Amino acid sequence: MKKTSPWAWVPSVNFAEGVPYVIVITLSVVMYKQFGMSNGDVAFYTGWFYLPWLIKPLWSPIVGMLKTRRWWIVTMELLVGVGLAAIAFTLPLKGWLAWSMGLFWLLAFSSATHDIAADGFYMMGLNTSEQSFFVGIRSTFYRLATIASEGGVLALIGWLTGRFSNNLPMEDATRRGWMTALCIVGAVFVLFSLWHRFVLPRPADDHAPEYLSSRNEAAGNGDEVSTIAHDNRWKAFFREFGATFATFFKKENVGTALLFMLLFRFPEAQLTKISTLFLLDPVAEGGLGLTTAQIGLVKGTVGVIGLTLGGILGGIVASKGGLKKWLWPMVWAISLPDIVYIWLSFAQPSNLFIVGSCLFVEQFGYGFGFTAYMLFLLYYARGSHETAHYAIATAFMAAGMMLPGMFAGYLQEWMGYRTFFIWVTACCAITFLVAAWVKIPKTDE
Repeated sequence: MKKTSPWAWVPSVNFAEGVPYVIVITLSVVMYKQFGMSNGDVAFYTGWFYLPWLIKPLWSPIVGMLKTRRWWIVTMELLVGVGLAAIAFTLPLKGWLAWSMGLFWLLAFSSATHDIAADGFYMMGLNTSEQSFFVGIRSTFYRLATIASEGGVLALIGWLTGRFSNNLPMEDATRRGWMTALCIVGAVFVLFSLWHRFVLPRPADDHAPEYLSSRNEAAGNGDEVSTIAHDNRWKAFFREFGATFATFFKKENVGTALLFMLLFRFPEAQLTKISTLFLLDPVAEGGLGLTTAQIGLVKGTVGVIGLTLGGILGGIVASKGGLKKWLWPMVWAISLPDIVYIWLSFAQPSNLFIVGSCLFVEQFGYGFGFTAYMLFLLYYARGSHETAHYAIATAFMAAGMMLPGMFAGYLQEWMGYRTFFIWVTACCAITFLVAAWVKIPKTDE
């Protein structure tokens, strides 16, 4: 059988990996804000949507145990499509809030499971040379997914709302716009699922581990022997699973490493949720009063381009000097641009070029500085159980974003936007502190 070209599935799988994450983490904030929820409640309840990515290491081994990674990719894309449509159909209902929250949770678990399967399948479906070649392609299409969902989908919602407002009250038009857009994206994911069902290759090693097979091939002494062997295999699996976590927490300088993972992005964790709400809130309430489409342009497109370019530059310079050389320039880069939000909250400009330029600068600095964080995770995970240890490290990364972000909304309501952004900038001192404490692993080469 002729091998399927990686170009037929690598870009589309990684595009499908990025879209639901952005919808769950970012677009849900915009939706609940437009439907009348307070800033504190929006940040708190949508903050819980991070949980599946936080606990992802706990069930990631199960993905390879129960079914093929190919099966998980196709099935999760179908579930994402159905889940988006289901959220759309709950919005007109009386209990829409509880229903949509529950469905967003299921969507988040489907997306996180898709991430696990896609990352594993990438290594199984490509040889070493192909993995190296397509690593940049993966990143590019993930970023394009971010622009398409945060920029394109918000622009689509804004356009649809405008069309529906000709015949409906604005509140109903907004709801109808979200419903239509979510159904469109859901239909796209059903098509993704169908496409990948036919084009994804079938790697020979995409199966459950041999020691978890249902019967012992070597045994021929009846069901009792087979059952005992099967039980022993499960015991071996859980023993290995426990050892993976134990060895992670026995690594050198684990205390300062965990503080770095949890607190390096402490200012950004608070800023991420509130920045979108700030752009949405009317000028009279301290915000900028932008429309959905305008946010899609300045934050979802211009901002993401800045984030991408900053990340690319960070990767280039880090490859030449290593993390030890570039740590402090990256700490400054991720911290100093937060000042733009202080200026925006006082000046409240209406010019989209000025707003977009500020967001570009802030996101460029974040992309450049975030390189230091990701490099540290890679360096710290090296050694035995490298893949599993990296997954555990990313769980701490998710916790570092989830917990501060959940309470940022209530803090902003208490402080107001201007004082809140000053507070966030002052919190950059914590980023400097954990960067000073952390020990860069010797594997930084």
